[in-house]
Amino acid sequence: MQKTLINFLFMLSASKVFAFAPVVRAAPKKEPMRMMSSILDLLGGPNKSQLIDPEKALPGRGTKMPDIEGSRHYVLGNKLEEVPKGYKEAVFANGCFWGSEKGIWRLPKGIHSTAVGYCGGFTPNPTYEEACSGLTGHAEGVRVVYNPQEVSFVDILRWFWEAHDPTSGMGQGNDRGTQYRSGFYYFDDEQKQLIEASKEAYEKALEEKTGSKRAITTEIASALDYEKYGGLWYFAEAYHQQYLAKPGSRPYCSAQPQGVSLPEYDEWCPFPEGELREKHRPTLPKSFWDKYAPRRGCSVVQESNEPISESSY
Repeated sequence: MQKTLINFLFMLSASKVFAFAPVVRAAPKKEPMRMMSSILDLLGGPNKSQLIDPEKALPGRGTKMPDIEGSRHYVLGNKLEEVPKGYKEAVFANGCFWGSEKGIWRLPKGIHSTAVGYCGGFTPNPTYEEACSGLTGHAEGVRVVYNPQEVSFVDILRWFWEAHDPTSGMGQGNDRGTQYRSGFYYFDDEQKQLIEASKEAYEKALEEKTGSKRAITTEIASALDYEKYGGLWYFAEAYHQQYLAKPGSRPYCSAQPQGVSLPEYDEWCPFPEGELREKHRPTLPKSFWDKYAPRRGCSVVQESNEPISESSY
């Protein structure tokens, strides 16, 4: 019975009842989802504080998100899907993906593209409405294609930690639910070691700064873990891509930066002196972080949409 009612709700989502697909793609993002969440709560599920069981997740579909293939980054101009030779990928989740994405595309060098989408879930090719229902297991995420010769994975990792509250469990600020959880997903063992070591260091830094022990709840998992569900990453709808840079966008961001810096790289780097340690050494200098590190209140939404100039710090 519950499953039948839930399927009926998703059928309604295509109609004008909930207006999930606005004609003007400024995406009135939260209110319809709260309405649907309230109805789902009355039906007895899903639990917003607990990931749905993979066997109970929505079935999804085989077709990819429309209007993504061949599309270009609204600010950087590069193709969203391409990964040039020698470039790497990073995928993370730290609250509403609008502000999370903007913080990364503004890094001064080495970012080929950013995109928003759904990661770490169990339903192939989910829609925004489905991901927000909690019935797919996905988190709102950001995919970064970067040149490791120009910007270090550690710089992206540092921005990730400092741009949200990684101790807040299934939510970020006023946005609650499994789709707003914190997560970082690795593509190789080096990324895994760096994520885990930086997590331990940042947890200690948070304790020292706040005076209370706060366990980081960030999900850390391999991209390969999601192959059996169709893959780690699915692009979100075109109107969500680089949303905050588009005319008429609503400057919304739910992330809760804590104003705490990740300790110096050499204090926590998991690799001994040598090639690997130098390979991942941060490329962004202290002067950059002194001026542009995330501040309390998710101030990135008010910043320029253009990448930060190297001459400005």
